[in-house]
Amino acid sequence: MINFKHINQKRKRVVIFSFSLFTIHFKSVLITAILLFSINSINSQSLDVLVNEALESNPEIQKFELQYKRASEKVNEVNTIPNTEFGVGYFVSEPETRTGAQRFKVSAKQMLPWFGTITSRENYVSSLADAKYQDIVIAKRKLMASVSQSYYNLYANKAKQKVLIENIKLLETYETLALTSVEVGKASAVDVLRLQMRQNEMQQLKDVLSQQFLAEQTNLNKLLNRKNDVAVTVVERLTMPSEDFEIITENLALHPELLKYDKLYQSIEQSELLNQKESSPMIGFGLDYINVSERPDMNFSDNGKDIVMPMVSVSIPIFNKKYKSQTKQNELQQQEIKAQKQERLNTLETLLSKAINKRISARISYETQTKNLKQAKDAEDILIKSYETGTIDFNDVLDIQELQLKFQMNQIESIKGHYVQSTIINYLTQ
Repeated sequence: MINFKHINQKRKRVVIFSFSLFTIHFKSVLITAILLFSINSINSQSLDVLVNEALESNPEIQKFELQYKRASEKVNEVNTIPNTEFGVGYFVSEPETRTGAQRFKVSAKQMLPWFGTITSRENYVSSLADAKYQDIVIAKRKLMASVSQSYYNLYANKAKQKVLIENIKLLETYETLALTSVEVGKASAVDVLRLQMRQNEMQQLKDVLSQQFLAEQTNLNKLLNRKNDVAVTVVERLTMPSEDFEIITENLALHPELLKYDKLYQSIEQSELLNQKESSPMIGFGLDYINVSERPDMNFSDNGKDIVMPMVSVSIPIFNKKYKSQTKQNELQQQEIKAQKQERLNTLETLLSKAINKRISARISYETQTKNLKQAKDAEDILIKSYETGTIDFNDVLDIQELQLKFQMNQIESIKGHYVQSTIINYLTQ
């Protein structure tokens, strides 16, 4: 005779599925990962370790860092003056002067930009590099969010597989009950077959989840710039936090995606200052040397004396439509940047609002699934007790078991959704 009390206790151990707290926060301009969560398996990999590894090895981050270094190096490129001009000329027909015939001419000339022009160039290039640096900060934030979301997907997948395994074992117990009932004429072989088919369906779902886990594992490994088949072990349990962390919506105005537009705006200001400097005159200094041969038929003090002629020149942009047009373009570009920043701010505010609402919805869903799961367990207890009186409907058993599985899966999805939305909120406000 089967001990139903023992079966009922076993069932309680099967269906209880708890989780441990895990909340992440993005802090500092460099976006250092400080992630709080409880690890119940010594073999699981902590999320903060994976995030740090991604920040160090992800090729996209390296790409933006190299772009920033290249932009910073351009400061040395613009810290120069125009090339020095040298000229050599030979008189094919030597012109005669009082002191002799001119044979050849050597000249040198150096133009110098107006005072402060080179400094303005350096400031302009530096402002472009500052804007490029924001790309690094943005990419790091996005990478941290992507790694976290992939990690939560892996957790949810493993948790669902665990629930399926427990439910398959439960169905095996029900199958044993059904076989016993068939022997005493209280159930038919059809009930046994239905239980077995249900087990097959759950085994199929578990196999599909296993393949999805491998695909998500590859995605996470690629974010970490690792081989596809590197095993990733996730935390065993997560719980719905008792309360949500405070959201400082004012921090959204300081988001790197918005600060980048401020940096671009400042670079246009520096571009206009440079434009004003370049519209100023340029001063040139030079020296001409003319070689003069002696007159053989005359004898005087300056006979054959070479000519040395220092020169000063000024380059004035009289036709300055180019610089006026550049000023107008800078003004229009600043207006464009303002519009782009406002557009992006609206988009980020919408994303933040959606993430907050979805996180609230996830908590509501979790609480609802918890209530439903408790009621489903009570219904199961009633069905099991009815076996003692000699009546049990295995169709009802399957229906209740299917509901329990649905509630457990939804519960896992609610917890995953809560943490994924928290990740998005952290990306936008931390």
